[in-house]
Amino acid sequence: MKETAKASGVGAAALASGAAMTNNTMHAAKDTRTLRERYDDVRARVAAAAERSGRRASDIMLVAVTKYASIEEIRELVSFGHVDLGENRVQQMVQRAAMIDEFNMRRRERGASAGDVPPVRWHMIGSLQRNKVRAAIEVSKLIHSVDSLRLAEELQEHAEDRSRGPGGEHMPPVDVLVEVNVAGERSKHGVAPAAARHLVDMIDTMVALRPRGLMCMAPNTGSIDDARRTFIRCKELFDEIRAIQSGGERFDILSMGMSGDYEVAIECGANLVRVGSAIFGDPKPGMEEQEEE
Repeated sequence: MKETAKASGVGAAALASGAAMTNNTMHAAKDTRTLRERYDDVRARVAAAAERSGRRASDIMLVAVTKYASIEEIRELVSFGHVDLGENRVQQMVQRAAMIDEFNMRRRERGASAGDVPPVRWHMIGSLQRNKVRAAIEVSKLIHSVDSLRLAEELQEHAEDRSRGPGGEHMPPVDVLVEVNVAGERSKHGVAPAAARHLVDMIDTMVALRPRGLMCMAPNTGSIDDARRTFIRCKELFDEIRAIQSGGERFDILSMGMSGDYEVAIECGANLVRVGSAIFGDPKPGMEEQEEE
């Protein structure tokens, strides 16, 4: 994935994203669309936002966040050909990864070719507790939430252990993003912007880890202007780190934006967005957030 456009935050783009945010809010109020209709709508909005930022839809990775989705909904989405799925909790990710692997295996047994059933890529997008690291690296294609050197060292230790196991010599380094608390909110995880480059440099020295980019979240104010300012600053930080080649050539992922602000994030330079409720709808009864044990 290559970043090719600069952040754009004014004029028609701002108006377009503002209108889109209003539409998203309306859909959230009473959304009777099917999963296919919501998914196609999100993809169309991603494509339009990419065009406004001078890019193509294929330049943007859409990670469907399955936190509040049922396993039936996840299977349906995967049957559309979608491969990038994100989870906030390691235990749930591990369980669902096993179920989706079994689902895809049955699809192949029924005669679908391997090309018709691509493997799913799981993204660990939530805060990662150190006692969950081993399980996370077994399943995750990309860990979005490295927010301290201590966590990076824990990941490095377990990744090295894995590389010494059977077949471990063929396993690539674990790809990670550094989470940056651009907004400076106490309620959010992430390193301060001034510390991001140092953490990237430290991770880059670890043989079993590979820093791939930055991740941030908009502030909890509900303001699109606040979100845009946060995303622009994170894009500037991302560009600064890339300009000095910290993290190497594969430092190329900027993960910003969720269901309420993913279009703004793309306009500001994101090339990966994490979208849940805009695809799956509001959380179902009984699916309230739980903390990991």
